[in-house]
Amino acid sequence: MDPSPGRHRRRRGGGTDPAADPVIALAGNPNAGKTSLFNAMTGAVQQVSNYPGVTVECKEGSARRNGRRYSVVDLPGTYSLTAFSQEETVARDFILGHGPVLVVNVVDASNLERNLYLSVQLMEMRVPVIVALNMSDVAEKRGIRINAETLSKMLGVPVVKTVGSRGRGVEELLDTCAAVMDGAVEAVPTSIRYGHLVDEEVDTLARMLEEVLPGDTSQAAQWFAVKLLEKDDVVARQVREFAGDRAGALDRAAFEAAARIERHFNDDAATIIAERRYGIAAGATRQCVHFGAESLRDLTDRIDMVVCNRLLGPAILVGVVAALFFWVFKLSDEWAWVPWVGGWVSPTGMVEWGFARLSDMLDGLQPRLPMLHSLLDAALVKGVGGVLGFVPLIFFMFLFISALEDSGYIARVAFILDRLLRVFGMQGKSILAMIVSGGLGAGGCAVPGIMATRTLREEKDRLITMLVAPFMNCGAKMPVYAVLIAAFFPHSRTQMMLLLWALSWLVALGAAWALRRFVVRGGQTPFVMELPPYHMPVLRGVFLHTWERTWVYIKKAGTVILAINILLWVVMYFPRPPLGPDGEAPPPSEAIAHSFAGKFGRALEPATSLAGFDWRTNIALIGGFAAKEVVVGALGTVYAMEIDDPEDADPLVRRLANEPGWGPLRAFAMMIFVMLYAPCVTTIAVIRRESGSWKWAIFATAYSTAIAFVLAVAVYQAGMLLG
Repeated sequence: MDPSPGRHRRRRGGGTDPAADPVIALAGNPNAGKTSLFNAMTGAVQQVSNYPGVTVECKEGSARRNGRRYSVVDLPGTYSLTAFSQEETVARDFILGHGPVLVVNVVDASNLERNLYLSVQLMEMRVPVIVALNMSDVAEKRGIRINAETLSKMLGVPVVKTVGSRGRGVEELLDTCAAVMDGAVEAVPTSIRYGHLVDEEVDTLARMLEEVLPGDTSQAAQWFAVKLLEKDDVVARQVREFAGDRAGALDRAAFEAAARIERHFNDDAATIIAERRYGIAAGATRQCVHFGAESLRDLTDRIDMVVCNRLLGPAILVGVVAALFFWVFKLSDEWAWVPWVGGWVSPTGMVEWGFARLSDMLDGLQPRLPMLHSLLDAALVKGVGGVLGFVPLIFFMFLFISALEDSGYIARVAFILDRLLRVFGMQGKSILAMIVSGGLGAGGCAVPGIMATRTLREEKDRLITMLVAPFMNCGAKMPVYAVLIAAFFPHSRTQMMLLLWALSWLVALGAAWALRRFVVRGGQTPFVMELPPYHMPVLRGVFLHTWERTWVYIKKAGTVILAINILLWVVMYFPRPPLGPDGEAPPPSEAIAHSFAGKFGRALEPATSLAGFDWRTNIALIGGFAAKEVVVGALGTVYAMEIDDPEDADPLVRRLANEPGWGPLRAFAMMIFVMLYAPCVTTIAVIRRESGSWKWAIFATAYSTAIAFVLAVAVYQAGMLLG
């Protein structure tokens, strides 16, 4: 895996491209505010969330100082530089292999000792480092005072206090970066010492390594020596490649050195070295940090006693999700609760009104250019317009979820659900991927959710999570739910969304249990995660994040969904049926039934009718294989193309509510099918890439569609039997 942005790659002969911008790499623990600081430095819009795993790949932006441009790279959040997980490998490979001019080590000032463990490992690499004491406002509120000057002297590198979420200290940090790059300020860390015996072994190995390492990595010989003593397999393989015919001698020297350390201390060499690092971090903390008289049980601890309680926690979670759905519907559509406001005067109503007027403007085309009118009205206005009509709902969904992420509550959701997931054979850290996929409500996406599985160390855990994450209610499914709920459950919107949320988790957990038992057997690894302190959401960051997600939805409607709708219109419009005996064209309903799509939809009816689906629904669901939002657009298109007189056109919600054959039971069966059937094509491609095999991508498509069909049929048939 090559984690670097393209223009920072080293040339084969060593050294960075002199034409490239100087590079600043941000490294730090998850939840240290690294991505917030990256956004403040670069002005970039990127997701900021209070749980590990969001920034899995390197993100790149640029910053300017004194007329000079710098490339800023946001490395994945990691607690160490040991290659146990992909984010650790990506971070250390970038620093070693792609030559950042400077590493800004972002540390959480309120948890300095724990964060300094990574700082010590960066110092071992002998690269220029600046320590950014981020979240210093949180530390001050907790009564923690850090003497930055003392810490700087102890580490041998500049130390700058920052508050990335509010942009405080960013100017000073950029000034310091520029000064280091200009040679005005030293940023070469103090040499790390591990005690007399270990130091001797490290120094001996380092001297041997300096003779074989390439010129651009020889300054990190001490780090390579330490890693060999820790029995790091990845580093050992790299050293063998560099050493050539001297690899055997280096292997023996490293093995014998580690054995001498272990005999002396009667403990593993890696443990001894880790203890020395923790000792350095603890010593630095004692020297430069003063803790006030404030009790350790601060506001965060008091809130967590309730929020993370074994009994109250799940109840609060259900309440939070219910409130989220309630206010999303209230703010996006149901404005009757506002005095003197009703009808179309709501965000959703105004969008629908606009597309209705656009449809009226196109009516004049029908007598003269019926095919063009059908294309524009059915595919564009009724199809894409039906999807864009839910932009307000999507916006408010993303707004509330972004606020919950920024507050720190999402990490508590992972903690609350950990015990439940482990019962069903899932690794605790899988929760994070499930939440990103839409597990908190209906505002996620399976694509970043599946990519977030890179934080799982065991391949079997990753695979199971990839196969069940698409069951979560992503934002693309929300328009389908909204249409059907508005048509058939208008007075129970919150309750229906809660039911769909619970069903998605129930099916995902059941599938995970079956996969662990019969398909992907293996043990589980323990889950350890940090619960960050609660924060008041930063409004600017919340709105930027919300707008970024909403804009992706709008762009998708105007590009991918538009293209698919036009393709569906073509197969629903052609071939044209023969004229009647009197030379008149048949009714539109007969014309669409005669089309390619109509014939294919009818061919599927013998099977799909078991779930209550007719040929029109089949056409929409086939389009949904490409993207779930297409289901709404395709339904709007197919019903619009059946209308004889444009004056009779109704909004899709009203049309479905009045359509013979439709009812609450059929709508519920369809929502279950849409929730569970095949992932969209983008998700399938990501599963193939992340699993490394088309086998699992095809399996994910087949088994999820089978589950969706069986459950939809069961619900519909049971409902018919019960009357």
